[in-house]
Amino acid sequence: MSDDVLISARDLSVHYPLAKGGLFGPKPVVKAVEGVNLDIAKGSFFGLVGESGSGKTTLGRACLKAAPITRGTVRYTDGDVDYSLTEIDNTQLKDYRTRSQLIFQDPYAALSPRMTVRDIIAEPLEVMGLTNGREETDERVREIAAKCRLNLEHLRRFPHAFSGGQRQRISIARALVSRPRFVVADESVAALDVSIQADVLNLLRDIQQEMGLTFLFISHDLSVVAHVCDHVAVMYLGRLVETAPTKDLFKAPRHPYTKALLSAIPSLDPDDPNKAQKLEGEIPSPTNPPPGCKFQTRCPFAVDKCRVDEPKLEHSSTDHVVACHRWQELME
Repeated sequence: MSDDVLISARDLSVHYPLAKGGLFGPKPVVKAVEGVNLDIAKGSFFGLVGESGSGKTTLGRACLKAAPITRGTVRYTDGDVDYSLTEIDNTQLKDYRTRSQLIFQDPYAALSPRMTVRDIIAEPLEVMGLTNGREETDERVREIAAKCRLNLEHLRRFPHAFSGGQRQRISIARALVSRPRFVVADESVAALDVSIQADVLNLLRDIQQEMGLTFLFISHDLSVVAHVCDHVAVMYLGRLVETAPTKDLFKAPRHPYTKALLSAIPSLDPDDPNKAQKLEGEIPSPTNPPPGCKFQTRCPFAVDKCRVDEPKLEHSSTDHVVACHRWQELME
């Protein structure tokens, strides 16, 4: 594992057996994440994109040891500690909770309506025992609140008094108050208006640079990812189909699924020749994925080989990796 890598996943799989199945044979299993290899560099803003149901949230939670890892490994190395999340004990896990945090998607459901903003932000410090006494706790709360552009008078109020954007800044402050190294932002701007999205994204970027954080930014919106992320991984039906630096991905996408996602970004030009590529059908069920390439049921370029052999991730350039049998033909 490189010294520049904070999170490294190898052959990572997360399966959920269903409680109810058929009368005969094994019970069906939801293969939420299957065989993922992923490296997230220290200090990077790493984007993870894909449709709903592609396994993005499950992958993010597996990197936080918040989802059961069925197979494979996830390793966290920040220079001070080196943890394998499949072998971590309770003492190490408690320490890892201070080093990795999650920003939830819904700012309305994520905050307790019975707690003041001060108590919401202070709760991780008190639960983890990171401060000595109320005075130090209040100092840490005020410090992170200022970084997240919250006024001191906001700390005495309850969540119902705030707008969606302000609530999300409270959620961000709660996630960052323990001074983590690694943060998973799970669709953290999806529930906000467009103008508020830009404000929150700029806030996350500023805080990331100021505190030297590493972000795994989960989104279904590639235009949002383009604004903040350094590197992007595209996920489909539990598998990574393409990873690349953000500029390379947007300039020269290799996988047909990535091209379809990029073509769906709205354009301000009504005469834009790059029409959205229509994807026929729905994403297949993770309990019964199709054979071969998992995208072959919706891909307009699928051939017989795609329906039999599953493509492996291969380098099209130094940092650009794609899983498609025909990517070279389609680039010509």
